[in-house]
Amino acid sequence: MGPRCGHPQSAGCGLSSDKPQKPSTKIVTAGRRASLTGPVVNVPIWRASTHLYPDVAALEAGKASNEDGRFFYGRRGSPTQWSLAEALTEMEPGAHGTMLYPSGVAAIACALLSVLAPGDVLLMTDNAYDPSRSFAEGFLKRFGVETRYFDPHTADYDSVFCDHSKAILLESPGSLTFEVQDIPAICAAAKKHNVVTLLDNTWATSYFHTALDKGIDMAILSCTKYIVGHSDVMMGSVTTHAKFWAKLRQTAQQLGQTVSPDDAYLASRGLRTLSVRMKAHETSALQIAKWLQTQADVAAVFHPALPECPGHDIWKRDFTGASGLFSFIHKGDAATAAAFVDTLELFGIGYSWGGFESLALPVHPEKYRSAVPWDKQGTLIRLQIGLEDTDDLIADLEAAFITARLT
Repeated sequence: MGPRCGHPQSAGCGLSSDKPQKPSTKIVTAGRRASLTGPVVNVPIWRASTHLYPDVAALEAGKASNEDGRFFYGRRGSPTQWSLAEALTEMEPGAHGTMLYPSGVAAIACALLSVLAPGDVLLMTDNAYDPSRSFAEGFLKRFGVETRYFDPHTADYDSVFCDHSKAILLESPGSLTFEVQDIPAICAAAKKHNVVTLLDNTWATSYFHTALDKGIDMAILSCTKYIVGHSDVMMGSVTTHAKFWAKLRQTAQQLGQTVSPDDAYLASRGLRTLSVRMKAHETSALQIAKWLQTQADVAAVFHPALPECPGHDIWKRDFTGASGLFSFIHKGDAATAAAFVDTLELFGIGYSWGGFESLALPVHPEKYRSAVPWDKQGTLIRLQIGLEDTDDLIADLEAAFITARLT
C-alpha cells in the first residue's frame, strides 16, 4: 500500500515508475493512476452526494472501512478529490496522506484541532498569518487553549517550550515580513519536548521546500495560492505522516470538511504547471526586488533570496527556490504609500497571492505582533509578482514612485 490521500485512497505513483523523479516530473505524474483518471489525461469531475451500493453488505463494508478510494458518501470524496490529495502527498517525501479543506484557514484550524485539547499551550511564531492568530485568540481561547507567541528569529529554541506546550505553529518565511526560521533546529527541540510541529508552507510550497523531511509533522498549504495558481478557487491542504494521519482524518470528517469536485479539478489542473509558474515568479520577483534596492524611496526590501535579508543563509540551505511574494518599506507615510499603490496600473489591489496577476498591498505588521514589536520607519508594502513582463512591472513601479512623490 502506498501513501494515502486525504479524500481518499492512494496506492502508488500514477504514471510514475519506481525510479526516483525530480520535482518537476512528479508534479506532472503524481495522482494520475488509471484507477482514478481512467484513460484520460486529467481526472474527470465526479459530482455526487449519494454513492450507490449493489447490496447492504457492500454498504456496511464501505462504512466500516473508511479508507481512501472507497466510495461511501460524497463528503468523503470521489476520484476527483482523491487524485489531487494523492498528488500533494507524493510531493512531500515521507508523507502518508493529505486532507483537503475549503480554505487555507480551514486547513490551519483543523490541523490544530486534531492535536490540541483544553489546557494545552499552542506556540506560534510572531510573524504568523493574521487569520492563524485570529483563530488562536478567538476559537482556541474559548476552547481552553492558551497561545504564546515567540520571536521568529530566536535561536534559543528550548526556551520557547513549557510543560503544557503541545503544538508549535511555524510560518517560514512569514507572509508579511518574511523572516526565515531554522525549521530543522526548531523541530529537533520540539521533539525533545514531545511537541507537534506544524508549518504553513504556502510561500514556497513543497516544490521549493519539502517540510516533513526536515522534521515537520504537518505541512499546511493554502492551495488557494500557488497550487491553484489562477485566483479562482479557495482551498487548503494538510499533509502528514502516519503517526498523525488517523487523528487528522477523523477531525476533518467529524467537522464535515470537504471540497467540491469542481474546485479539486481546477486545483489539479493548476498543480500541473506549478513548476514553470514558480520559476517564472521567482525570476521576476528577484529581479524586481533587486531593482527596488536601488530606489531612493525604499528603505529596505524583505526577500529571503537577497543576501542582505535576515535568514538568507537558512533559506539558501533549506529551500531550492523562492516564490513571487515579498515586501519592502516605502519611506513615505501611510498616505504617500497609499498614493503609490493607487497609481499602479499593472498591480491589482487585493488580498491573497499566487495567481498570474501582480498585486500590491499596504500592510501594517505592527497590528499583528505580540512578542517582538514592529518598529520600522515607513510603510510596508507587500508585492505579489505575477506573470507579466518584468520590464513592464518595473516601469509601472517607477511611475508610481514618481507620482507618489508629487502628492
